[in-house]
Amino acid sequence: MSVQAILPRIMEIGADASHKLADVLAALGCQRPLLVTDKMMVKLGYAERIQALLAAREIPCEVFDDTVPEPTAASIQAGVAKVRDGAFDAIVALGGGSPIDSAKAIAILGRHGGQIRDYRFPRLVNEAGLPIIAIPTTAGTGSEVTRFTIITDESNDEKLLCAGIGLMPVAALIDFNLTLSLPPRTTADTGIDALTHAIEAYVSRKANPYSDSQALAAMRLIGPNLRRAYHDGSDVAAREAMMIGATLAGIAFSNASVALVHGMSRPIGAFFHVPHGLSNAMLLPSVTAWSIPAAPQRYADCARAIGVALQADDDAQANGKLVAFLGELNEELKVPTLEQFGAERARFEQLLPTMAEQALASGSPGNNPRSASAEEIIALYQGLWPASN
Repeated sequence: MSVQAILPRIMEIGADASHKLADVLAALGCQRPLLVTDKMMVKLGYAERIQALLAAREIPCEVFDDTVPEPTAASIQAGVAKVRDGAFDAIVALGGGSPIDSAKAIAILGRHGGQIRDYRFPRLVNEAGLPIIAIPTTAGTGSEVTRFTIITDESNDEKLLCAGIGLMPVAALIDFNLTLSLPPRTTADTGIDALTHAIEAYVSRKANPYSDSQALAAMRLIGPNLRRAYHDGSDVAAREAMMIGATLAGIAFSNASVALVHGMSRPIGAFFHVPHGLSNAMLLPSVTAWSIPAAPQRYADCARAIGVALQADDDAQANGKLVAFLGELNEELKVPTLEQFGAERARFEQLLPTMAEQALASGSPGNNPRSASAEEIIALYQGLWPASN
């Protein structure tokens, strides 16, 4: 049986890839882009650099910088209005996953109208929006090479998954130099997000030989380099490896889907405003341990690819090392518990049934090698909170 792989039409990968933006716009026949980014990219001067690169080629470029972390239906509306009122022929998405996810939604709603809830999965967004050129500044979400976006409906704190060919950027400029200024916390959270993408794509029920090759390659790059990049942000070799690894992980899960960790992660982010990569990190050790019995060989392959198990280790040994590594990684990268993050226990316990319902409704848990009921998801959530003394 064949599988369909969807990728950007153009990919520039390596040091200063972002400098090729004007050439890419010309190749796509675009002359009036809108730069969608956030205020941090403006503060760091990255947005101004992009504008200067384009100005040197006499390409005007307005900026929309009102995207927010964990974008919401309301937060993208000003961008949608700007697109509708302007004569833009492309969107340049600059930043981490949130600006790129925002840009995807703005590109579709700006051209086709409606509300973001109208486009939620299982509806497939296959209509073309404004063409998107994605320039990631974190090594994590892989959003530059995925046909997904996630936007929170703040009316009920639900994270809406939208999927389809129309959400795939037409070009991705993958420039690891843009990650050299990332602080350790962001490096950790986005890096564990990328590792989760690779692992879940490899163990997914929708995994295939193509996605497997990308996922294993991603793990081989991320495994030895995440901690290096965290401890020394100026480590160019580690930053480059992480950037390529995150992109490969994005390709893997875009073509095999994610699984239970992501399904459970989204409600945590929506209700408690935990950054997406951080909520994945909170869940990854326990959900992996719970899932291993359904796919021991697959998880053992992950342990070997990451580099925490030897080829000579049998599957049980490799999986024991994988679970231990994921727990130790969270400790080394100072991943907080949900309680340490500031969540209120009473509200957490009250929301458990709703969170489990939303996790299942996302569809991602259905890809997990071990099927989870609502009751089992609630039990896994409860494991995030330390037992009372």
